[in-house]
Amino acid sequence: MTLHEYDVVIVGAGGAGMRAALESSTRARTAVISKLYPTRSHTGAAQGGIAAALSNVEDDNAEWHTFDTIKGGDYLVDQDAAEILCNEAIQAVLDLENMGLPFNRTEDGHVDQRRFGGHTRNHGEAAVRRACYSADRTGHMILQTLYQQCVKQEVEFFNEFYVLDLILDKDPQSTPSGDDVSVAGVVAYELATGEIHTFRGKSVIFATGGAGKVFKTTSNAHTLTGDGMAIAFNAGLPLEDMEFFQFHPTGLAGLGILLSEAARGEGGILRNSEGERFMERYAPTIKDLAPRDMVARAMANEVREGRGCGPHKDYVLLDLTHLEPAHIDAKLPDITEFARTYLGVEPYTEPVPVYPTAHYAMGGIPTNVHGEVLRNNTDKVNGLYAAGECACVSVHGANRLGTNSLLDINVFGRRAGIAAAEHALATAEAAPLDESAAAPLLETVERLRSTVGSSDAESVAQLRRELQATMDRNVQVFRDAESLTTARDDIAALKQRYAGIAIHDRGKRYNTDLLEALELGFLLELAEVVTLGALNREESRGGHYREDFPTRDDERFMVHTMVYGGEELRLDYKPVVVTKYQPMERKY
Repeated sequence: MTLHEYDVVIVGAGGAGMRAALESSTRARTAVISKLYPTRSHTGAAQGGIAAALSNVEDDNAEWHTFDTIKGGDYLVDQDAAEILCNEAIQAVLDLENMGLPFNRTEDGHVDQRRFGGHTRNHGEAAVRRACYSADRTGHMILQTLYQQCVKQEVEFFNEFYVLDLILDKDPQSTPSGDDVSVAGVVAYELATGEIHTFRGKSVIFATGGAGKVFKTTSNAHTLTGDGMAIAFNAGLPLEDMEFFQFHPTGLAGLGILLSEAARGEGGILRNSEGERFMERYAPTIKDLAPRDMVARAMANEVREGRGCGPHKDYVLLDLTHLEPAHIDAKLPDITEFARTYLGVEPYTEPVPVYPTAHYAMGGIPTNVHGEVLRNNTDKVNGLYAAGECACVSVHGANRLGTNSLLDINVFGRRAGIAAAEHALATAEAAPLDESAAAPLLETVERLRSTVGSSDAESVAQLRRELQATMDRNVQVFRDAESLTTARDDIAALKQRYAGIAIHDRGKRYNTDLLEALELGFLLELAEVVTLGALNREESRGGHYREDFPTRDDERFMVHTMVYGGEELRLDYKPVVVTKYQPMERKY
């Protein structure tokens, strides 16, 4: 086992992790640990844009952006966090521009902007051009730009290291409220050698991304297995609002590969089998640019009511055929190529089959607006931070607006990096790291390696398929008590079977078989948390729609769900921070 010591240890090298690294590395000795090469991180798959009220194309301001974020999140957004997000958005975009990010430009040379779902002028009057973009490769450009800046700044990277355990100096659940709990470090598995490494840090930032692979039909990459969320949860920390999972409306039908909302921002129209622009019935004011949860439910409802398209009537159509081919090529080059490559459809002349795909976790590791991780409703963990999709500030509430995720990673990644560095500089010594800290992980790894050749053991791939199937079937766009109970029982049975899994590779070098087995454990933990939160939230709000409780219930559920682990999962709730935007009926 190798020991490394740093002031700040960042887990994850996507947008949030690298934005944090740019801030912390100028102040304190920083290490960034990534399970992938940084430019392969999933931030690079984000397509449509990053929101900021620049007013480059039409009148806009940060207050309207704040209102849209809170309303879009169905009033479960912590409003102090939303105000920070939207007020700091302009500088976040200018910072990226100054780093060299190649935004699309207006004729007079300013950063161009386009419409996106749920972003409106004057508190809902009409759609507004707020999304700053680089064709339909905005996340890719942000990732490349941040990585270039990190290389320039000589940030230290540990690539292809899987962090699999978080070390705290005390058990956060058994420590009385008010007493200090501090981070000591993390334990990682080096993919190239199979060796175990311990990273001791005065501050640790988790920026590990989402958990979309808990579903089968998802826009998420194979690596998005919720590692950071599950590791924090297994260390005794709670997870917040995990029942709120966003289903992006326009995934390629049957595949889940994402077609950006930018397609509708540029004028694309959703149509059913009758050729009707059906969103006019669901959101008369902004139609196809309603928030994602509303569009996804509308699409699923069209299919359920028999107006779906195709031989099995199981999808709707995204129509771009009325747009000029030159306009499509200039603004949407990648997603139109996806349609050609994966479905054999020519978007110039044919509408594209689409259906909702699991896309984004609104919940995650609870933090305050400085990125500091909370171990209960009030107490933070000294030196532990989280940012990006693995964190819950909560700035997205029950439903994230498109383009607010790339904004979130830049605003709160930056804030976490600054706060982590300041904490490290103010701390004389890192919390003590027990010499046996890596022992549980070593035992798990060796136990799995010893299963090679076992003929009667459970298959990792089979258990993952069954988990994803029950989540797709029972915890989708529409839910009810019966479907959620079925999913809960299925997950409990899968967790019992997981204890008997076997792998096929005994080697140490690049043993992805071993790591997928560990990732499956994370997915099972998170699926159970998602399902429990959804079963207990007897209302419909944002991305969580209960057919047996179809209305929002502010009297009982204007609170954040907090789930704690242990022998049995425990539920608690935390109040929503309200500043000046009072809850009202959410319609567009």
